[in-house]
Amino acid sequence: MKFIVALGAAAIAAASPVLAQDAAEPASVSAAETVTLPINTLVQVTPASEITSKKMKEGTTREFLVVNDVEYKGVVVIPRGSPVEAEVTWRTGKGIVGKSAKFELSFNWVRVNQASYKLRGVHRQEGRGNTAGALLGSAIITGKSATMAPGQIVNVFTADPIMVTKYR
Repeated sequence: MKFIVALGAAAIAAASPVLAQDAAEPASVSAAETVTLPINTLVQVTPASEITSKKMKEGTTREFLVVNDVEYKGVVVIPRGSPVEAEVTWRTGKGIVGKSAKFELSFNWVRVNQASYKLRGVHRQEGRGNTAGALLGSAIITGKSATMAPGQIVNVFTADPIMVTKYR
């Protein structure tokens, strides 16, 4: 009788390879891989809206957006459109005799998955001077305000490693 029961179980296992496989292997769990974007990785950013030196003050912040996905080892670590913060660290107004306005921005951080990661980079923007007016000796003619428009690309770099987990 024991022989018949053992033979019946073997026949069922042979007839149903799927049942035999499920019994031998645990349910598959999706594998996860952690990828770390290194420090000093290039990130291209653009202003979210026009930035102008008019009524700008040192210490104010401006919003930028990441232009392209930043990938590492086939994983998007910083998605396109991620917000970036820059701070106005220096500013001069336009002046007489054709002097143009200038400002400088220091990049603080990029936000990825509700976490902020430090960036490093500085950008100086200058308005166009009016040297023709200055050469003519007119003290009334002033230079132009410094402006940045969306679409103008600035290169900044990661200052912190950024870790993301990729699930397969």
